[in-house]
Amino acid sequence: MISKRLLVPARLRRPPKSGWSWVDRRFVREHVERLSREAVLLYFFLAAVADRNGLSFYGDGTLATLLRMTVPDLLQARDELLAHDLIAHEARFTQVLSLPPPGQRRRSEPGQGLMQLGEILRQAAGLSQTNDERGLP
Repeated sequence: MISKRLLVPARLRRPPKSGWSWVDRRFVREHVERLSREAVLLYFFLAAVADRNGLSFYGDGTLATLLRMTVPDLLQARDELLAHDLIAHEARFTQVLSLPPPGQRRRSEPGQGLMQLGEILRQAAGLSQTNDERGLP
């Protein structure tokens, strides 16, 4: 085992008096290699600014400016994090999620966890249409 010593004891990190931020080390070990640089940057930023529930509310324009990305690159990075089940996003809110168990991801299929709002509405419209055709309420 490596012997460790503090390099600057007077500057030992402590939890902030206000705010909240932390990143699970598993993110680096299990997810970083599969993500683009932009997705990793976005994840770390969201983790840094999120409240204790993982929520942040930065708009796309502000995020793109602060992270020095184009809006399309930001949207692609967010889609990557969504696809890897690392965040949830709705309108201006983003939630950094607890990391999924190794080898397990939520799927956006009925009965399999998280579904995007558009999928729910399309399914509801299809269900309503089918019931109308059958004469059901």
